[in-house]
Parts: sequence; structure tokens; C-alpha cells
Amino acid sequence: MSNEDKMNIDERRKYLRKMKKRYGKATRTGKGQLLNEMEAVTELRRKSLLRLMNGSLERQPRQRQRGRTYGSDVEYALGVIAESWDYLCADRLTPNLVWMANHLATHDELQLSPLLLEKLDQISISTVKRILARTPRDKPRLPRGGPRRINRLTQDIPMTRIPWNEQQPGHCETDLVHHCGPSAFGEYVCTIQTIDVATGWSELRAVLGRSYLVMEDAFRYILARLPFLLLELHPDNGSEFFNHHLLRFFESTVQGITLSRSRPYHKNDNRFVEQKNSSLVRAYLGDARLDTVAQTIAVNQLYDKMWIYYNLLQPVMRLAEKIVTPVEGQLARVQRRYDQARTPFDRLCETTAITQERRDQLEALRDRTNPRQLRQEIYDQIEYIFSLPNAVPGQIENVYLTLTTHPDLQALALDPILHDPDPARTDSKARL
Repeated sequence: MSNEDKMNIDERRKYLRKMKKRYGKATRTGKGQLLNEMEAVTELRRKSLLRLMNGSLERQPRQRQRGRTYGSDVEYALGVIAESWDYLCADRLTPNLVWMANHLATHDELQLSPLLLEKLDQISISTVKRILARTPRDKPRLPRGGPRRINRLTQDIPMTRIPWNEQQPGHCETDLVHHCGPSAFGEYVCTIQTIDVATGWSELRAVLGRSYLVMEDAFRYILARLPFLLLELHPDNGSEFFNHHLLRFFESTVQGITLSRSRPYHKNDNRFVEQKNSSLVRAYLGDARLDTVAQTIAVNQLYDKMWIYYNLLQPVMRLAEKIVTPVEGQLARVQRRYDQARTPFDRLCETTAITQERRDQLEALRDRTNPRQLRQEIYDQIEYIFSLPNAVPGQIENVYLTLTTHPDLQALALDPILHDPDPARTDSKARL
């Protein structure tokens, strides 16, 4: 029997406890057969098995404890060797203790003796683990991949949540949805979504990659299309939102804006935009990979149609009341009551955040839009997006072609509410 197949003492005792029940009920012949079986399984002598079967199987404490085999000199040598190797695991360290001790001795880092070398040669991996576990380290071990880099730009940004009952438009949550498919390798399309908490107004923009260039372009587009002033922007802690370039852009472009952020690992702090990521992005585009300029432009054309379809034509409900009832010994019962379903545009018109001119433009756009035809255009556009080929490995996509400032996209300008929703003019294949 190999060492790997041998039972340890706890496994033998567990096995013998089960056999003892059979042994006590067996005949004389049966006991002899059971003893033969136990000898083969446990590799114990027959006399030892008889003593255990007729006595107690409980392990007795030692009457005299063993002395320490490895003293302070071994512990000190292990500490120096482990530190020299940046605290490798015991399995990698133990087989190489002797040569490293000799090597360190040549550099006057250790004082060796024949006895110390002998002990380092015979010490087991489990003993090394126990010694290193109680050996203090000069510095904490770095995690795999190096020290975690802290985004110091977020330290001055307050962590909070926009209240669910916020009544003033302009307090928006924003998030980034990745269209990378099963692999996050290379550049791929992402969707920036901004949701206004008070009205449910949604702004969607697709970008190729997450560079400052495309992120700034997307936010310029969103800011120009919003029919109200942006007062607060609340993303998560992603570095695509909190970097020197984008923070400088917000400070110089959006006067008076308040930046806040979610608590790390608390997705519910961005609950409104997270819910719309599912219903307005994933529900239409799924989890497929999109990674070309053509796909980015096509997705943005889809979002232009969805901008009209959702904001002007789709009624949504808003949480109006939340009643929390304590229940003894259980989680509190939460009752949620919602108001009457209205479109985000109708909710916006009930406030003073929109100008009369902008309101008239949006009302005219809604009046001349056929919602059934627009819905069909949306699904036709989705089919067209998935008919486009993905990026060729090794071929670089030019993100400049996706920017709204590119000459080929000047027709979109930054004010799509003035576009005629005539399908002949907004056909996605003709644009590309």
C-alpha cells in the first residue's frame, strides 16, 4: 500500500468504530474473519486490533509530551529564507531550504552549523507551514498581480444615493453596459445610459472602447439632447467615469454639476439605471459581442429611435410610497405603491425644468411619430445590427469614425429631436 493510500489515525479509528459493532455481534468464526479484514485494511497487528475491539477506541492524551525537534535556530533560519523568497508557500520552499541557506550564508545573512543544515534537510512541509504561520513578517504580502491601485480621484467625491422620491428633474444615475460577449479581450462596444430619477428620462449612447475620447463625445451628445439641465451625475466607482480628463471636462463644460458616486460593491445605490440596463439595453441587444465601427454606428441609430419610443411614447410607473412594517422575528415587510403610468415626457412637462420651446418641439415630434411603425423600425434595426460581421482579429478599428464630430455623422448633429422620423431619411443601411 502506497503512502497516499494509508489511513491516518483518525480514519483508522472511524473505520474501527464501525467494525466494532459488527465484531460484537459476530460468532467466533466471524470475529476471526473480521480481524483478518481489519488487518488488511488498517495494517495494524492482530494483538493491537484485539485490544482495540475489547477496549476503548477513544484516543488518550499523551502522558509525556514530546520535546521540540526544531528550536529557535531553525525558526530564525526559516524566517530569513522565507523573507528572501518573498514568503513562498511551504510546498515550494521546503525542498530548497538547504541550498538557499548555504547561499545566504555566503552573503553573511545566516550563520550555519552542520546540525542546522541537517534539520533543514529533514524538516517536513507541514512543520514548515506551522512555523511560518507563527513567524512575523516584515511587510504584508502583496496580493497576486501587485498592490491594489486606489483611484485617489474618488476620495473627494461623496458616496451617496439619489433619493427614490426625488421630485426635481436633473438628478441622474449613469452606468456603462459592456457588449463584450463571453470575452472581454480587446476593444468592444459599450453603452452609456443615463436615467433621470424624477421622470425616468433615458439617454443612451454607444461607444467603441472606454477611452476619454469616446466617453467625452458621448457625454457631449447626451448633454446636448437632454431637455433639462443636468444637476447631478451619479455613476459607480469605475475609472471610465472618474479620471483626470473626464473630471476636467465636467468642471469646464457643465457648470454647477454635482458629482456623487455609489458605495463600492453596492449596485443598489444605482438601482434605477441598473433596472433600465436590463429593460432598455439587454432586452434589445442581449449579451452578444459588438466590436466594430459599423456596429457602433448602427447601435446609436437604434438608440435614436428608442429615445423617441421610450421617452415620448412609453408610459412608465414611478414609486410613490414605501411602507415598512416591522415583523417580530422576521425581516420587515415592505409595501410599495406606484403612481399612474405616464411617459417620461409627460412627467417632465409637469415640472418647470423644460422650456416651452423645447416642449413644443417634443410634442410636435410625438404627434408626427407612428409608434407601431417606429417599433417595427427598432426591430428591423436590431436585425441589421446582428447581420453585421464582427471585427477581424488583428485589424484595428478607427474609433474616430464613431464620433459625432466626424463628417460622415454630421447629419446627426447634436439635436436629434429636430430630425424627421421619416424611415426614408433614417434608414440605417443608407446611413452606413
